[in-house]
Amino acid sequence: MTKFTRSRRAFWGDIRFLIGIALVVVSIAGVWLVVSSSGRTTPVLQANRTIVQGEALASSDFQVVEVGLGSLTGDYLAPQDLQSGQVAARTVSEGELFPATAAADADDSRSTTIVVESSTGIPADVAAGTVVELWHAPPLDDGRAHDAPRILVADVTVAAVLESDGMLASDGTAVEIVIDRADVADVLAAMTGGSALSVVPVGATS
Repeated sequence: MTKFTRSRRAFWGDIRFLIGIALVVVSIAGVWLVVSSSGRTTPVLQANRTIVQGEALASSDFQVVEVGLGSLTGDYLAPQDLQSGQVAARTVSEGELFPATAAADADDSRSTTIVVESSTGIPADVAAGTVVELWHAPPLDDGRAHDAPRILVADVTVAAVLESDGMLASDGTAVEIVIDRADVADVLAAMTGGSALSVVPVGATS
């Protein structure tokens, strides 16, 4: 009886010893994988300027940078992923790694650009990528004055400020904005109907 008990204990002791070794090996392998993956870099595209929603993507808009993204590598656009006919699905700031979800086919884009003349001055900090509201003041029946201003389109993005040389801050300024195609008809109607348009940064008062 004594011999049987000792033999059984020796057997389970060997199993525990082997399990311990296996756990150590697994732990060492896990650490090696973490260290190895952290030192691995992947080439991805970084915007070298602010790219506004709806703009066509070109290789000149990017620089290739090597970054360690680990499991997030597929979340960003690699050089080989940039295809002809792609546009920005959202505005991407200068210096930002370009997300794969921010690239869309031009045929699927719901936005377009339109140039409007703002009847008021444009703040100096308004530039490409700034989110603004488009306000309008419809003309009164006498044609000599305008009604109270109201929001025409909210949350549009500035594509470019087309300010002429020597133009004073109080003068009107042409602004190219990115707008949903569904809102184009309303904006054109306001322009042709004689409304006074104003570009107002989001958060500001008219």
